[in-house]
Amino acid sequence: MMENIGQKIIELRKSKGWTQEELAEKAKVNLRTIQRIEKEENKPSGTTLKLICEALDTSPEKIVNYSKKEDGNVIVMMHLSVITYLFIPIGNIIIPLIFWISKKDKIIKLDEKGISLLNFQIVWTILTTLTFFLAMLTSSFELTNPDKAYISYVLLLAFVILNIINILMAIIIATRIKTKSRFTAYPSFIKLIR
Repeated sequence: MMENIGQKIIELRKSKGWTQEELAEKAKVNLRTIQRIEKEENKPSGTTLKLICEALDTSPEKIVNYSKKEDGNVIVMMHLSVITYLFIPIGNIIIPLIFWISKKDKIIKLDEKGISLLNFQIVWTILTTLTFFLAMLTSSFELTNPDKAYISYVLLLAFVILNIINILMAIIIATRIKTKSRFTAYPSFIKLIR
């Protein structure tokens, strides 16, 4: 598990050879505040964190992200949860959304992976829903125009292929995350969630 915010501040302060008093003076923050933050008695407010980071010549994101833990298993489970749409309507959006909302501030890379996954799943759901309804709509026209009957079959085939692609992508990306391979995110077509 990675160090907490206080530990990261201690590490950065010591790397500069500063005492707590020197950091407090340079950051224009009360010494007792520095002591409490380093002992994890208090979490720094946004303003305090910004002042400390400016003094330490770093960004707040680096310190805050440092308090996140790395847990590839949660990211893998989020990706595999996409397959729940086979049993739960729009489960491919709802279940990953729950993972994303509840864990994005606690797990490294879960925020960006969740956004990528959710954007893809929303677009995929719209495409498959349209494909299915068009297939059903065109099948009703088969009675009046038998020459065009193949259109509904082509659309149903496209629907099946889109489903297979979605399941395979979830499994492949989850496997790549588990084995720490490259290309572990969904392609980004449209960014509905940022």
